[in-house]
Amino acid sequence: MLDDRAKLLLKALVERYIADGQPVGSRTLSKASGLDLSPATIRNVMADLEELGLIASPHTSAGRIPTTRGYRLFVDTMLTVQREGLQAPALTPDQPQKVIASAANLLSSLSQFVGVVMAPKRASVFRHIEFLRLSERRFLVIIVSPEGDVQNRILFTEIDYSQSQLIETSNYLNTHYAGMAIEQVRSRVQQELVSLQGEIAALMQAAVQVSSEALTEDHNEVVISGERNLLSVSDFSSDMGHLRRAFELFEQKTQLMRLLDVSSQAEGVRIYIGGESQIVPMQELSVVSSPYEVDGQVVGTLGVIGPTRMPYDRMIQIVNITSRLVSNALSQSK
Repeated sequence: MLDDRAKLLLKALVERYIADGQPVGSRTLSKASGLDLSPATIRNVMADLEELGLIASPHTSAGRIPTTRGYRLFVDTMLTVQREGLQAPALTPDQPQKVIASAANLLSSLSQFVGVVMAPKRASVFRHIEFLRLSERRFLVIIVSPEGDVQNRILFTEIDYSQSQLIETSNYLNTHYAGMAIEQVRSRVQQELVSLQGEIAALMQAAVQVSSEALTEDHNEVVISGERNLLSVSDFSSDMGHLRRAFELFEQKTQLMRLLDVSSQAEGVRIYIGGESQIVPMQELSVVSSPYEVDGQVVGTLGVIGPTRMPYDRMIQIVNITSRLVSNALSQSK
């Protein structure tokens, strides 16, 4: 546990480093903290903070900088966020894709970092399904969504099926399961396998699996805006290795999907500080994220990605307000 004096000095050090980007010395810290302490006393407290792993001393400087652990303590216990004062234009109710793209741009322009938005999750529902025989044990599955989107998938089976079996299977699926979420269909098919013919049951299971993949793969889109903003951040522009790794993260998107998916399960704004876990693998990056809703249901996540040395109080405001704007725009455009 830190005493009040150590907390005040750590808070002042983190805030000064976020503002200037330079290691903080004891004289600067004395002025920034407003505490009437001798340089020797401040140096002793800084030595204690360093021993606790909250600050570190770069080789080239006598000053100190916050560590990941120091940022985390600052964010969790010392951060005060103004709830008013940030002005952001409303997002126009429109098609979800356009609202999401506008939100990513808004996050980027307000933060001057990278805006990222995970598109709304939709229920994986099919309206109609049918089979077309292509060759022996090779079939085309045609899946039509409620919105009229058509997906085609090739299905390979262990045994061959006759045209009458294909028709029987598609009729059964369309009669009993059309309009249901694919997860429900999979569960029901599993329960009803006993009453179905073995061959038809196997075909039905395979069809449900490829339908699930077809209906979900294009929904979890991540929209990213403002990657070039990192070029003007000194923490990245001075180290091409950091910059390259950041751009690789944006390009792959898989890691971002994982992060945003975790964020959607939490309430309110979450802060992920680089290097704390595998979710944000880069020590130089932090993510401030929040879920957004449609009609009271969480459907996606958005956030700001920037350097670990970011003004967290302002980022929290930006993410908070954008989350509300997206929720309003999507709820009105239904």
